[in-house]
Amino acid sequence: MLVDEAKIYIKSGDGGDGAMAFRREKYVPRGGPSGGDGGDGGDIVIKVNPSINTLRYFQQHTQFKAKQGGSGGTSNRTGANANHVEIEVPAGTIVRDAETGELVADLIQPTDKVLVSKGGRGGKGNARFATASNRTPRLAEKGVPGQERWLKLELKLIADVGIVGVPNAGKSTLLSVISNAKPKIAPYAFTTLEPNLGMVLYDDQDLVFADIPGLIEGAHLGIGLGHSFLRHIQRTRVLVHLLNGESDNPVADYNQINTELSLFDDKLSRKPQIVVLNKIDNPDVLAKWKQIEADLQRRGVEVMAISALTRENLMPLIQRVFLTMSDVPEDDNPIHDETPLYELEPVEPIFTIERDSSGAYLVKGKRIERAAAMTYWDNEEAIMRFQKILDVLGISKALEQAGVQLGDTVFIGDFELEWSE
Repeated sequence: MLVDEAKIYIKSGDGGDGAMAFRREKYVPRGGPSGGDGGDGGDIVIKVNPSINTLRYFQQHTQFKAKQGGSGGTSNRTGANANHVEIEVPAGTIVRDAETGELVADLIQPTDKVLVSKGGRGGKGNARFATASNRTPRLAEKGVPGQERWLKLELKLIADVGIVGVPNAGKSTLLSVISNAKPKIAPYAFTTLEPNLGMVLYDDQDLVFADIPGLIEGAHLGIGLGHSFLRHIQRTRVLVHLLNGESDNPVADYNQINTELSLFDDKLSRKPQIVVLNKIDNPDVLAKWKQIEADLQRRGVEVMAISALTRENLMPLIQRVFLTMSDVPEDDNPIHDETPLYELEPVEPIFTIERDSSGAYLVKGKRIERAAAMTYWDNEEAIMRFQKILDVLGISKALEQAGVQLGDTVFIGDFELEWSE
């Protein structure tokens, strides 16, 4: 099972106490101060271990504490520094402060590591306080306490290509036949409840593909564990958008998935997409293939047809993926961000509703305006899906509470609508 979230408590080691001591030697009647410094407490470091691919370890291990530095001794002996504690995580782990949500680190490369809690400095022994006017100081320091905090770990899979689509589109089957992955496959929706990774080889090149569990309407709001699934494709550079040929309306499914991607993170909607109709081995699907192709081409979308089950046209698909990947700049997917990654501002309301001087209702909000701009208004089903988005976001209810009546004008972004049932 892929465990992609965890919360851990960390505490670095306290510094060792400095010693207060004086020389007591037979032939040194006025021995001076000889108390040594304490050792430094251990640090807490989080580092990438390339052989780990899940946060499962942190289900049973939630507390990590470094040891205290050794106390100073007599004869100016310094206490030993405590060993550092290294916490190993898979590549792709984001570390956040659990209380504030602040980004601490984004660990991607095999050599990445970050100091998350500095060990306390060792206290000074009394020998360090000797002065010309005070040659026998009876003063020493205790060690500085270590730092403690709660951290949240989030795993975003690092894959080159993400396979997305509605439930039961055949994503797991496709991954299983083009790679070395062995995902669970069954003829019902939501077989895949966690992302699967597979390596695809072509000539002397290889790419990592991720099969993302089926997305449903409202995924951008977390419905159906949408957030958990969507974040795993944020690092991908190319998307394979797999359409279920046996669906009642594959074109509407295509619109739905792209809406969810855009509403969750606008950058996802701008990634290169290879649109593929699956299950062409089914005679009913084959019969409507030309119509689906024409409908998508009218929208400027190039689509290809395959059968993951019979492996028809899989090689042309693989070749196209590798060709598309070669055209994507390496820096298209930044590794380290100094701000929280791809998150909507929490202080920004989802939407606002106002009335202008003519009595029209003005609905404003990045999400809904983006959804409106992505809706094909000449398509009845697309309009119905937009209505569902209004319902899911709570806009329909808010408009009714604001007093909207049948026939009233509602502006959403640049679009003028007439309110109806």
